Amino acid sequence: METKEYSNGDVTILWRPEKCTHSGICVKTLPKVYNPKKRPWIKPENATSDKKDALQFIKMMNLLEK
Repeated sequence: METKEYSNGDVTILWRPEKCTHSGICVKTLPKVYNPKKRPWIKPENATSDKKDALQFIKMMNLLEK
């Protein structure tokens, strides 16, 4: 399975095209991190390791698993 890794040294985002079929949710939830109109389209430097952001991400991932 192809995996692309984007990191800012504190936060690492793994993108697996075969698994990430609902990336629109990421774009809508964290538009400063995910912008499909730009390259690279994932900007981990705009992500934080803040607990609130982490909980939002976990909730988003739980939605994707359903």
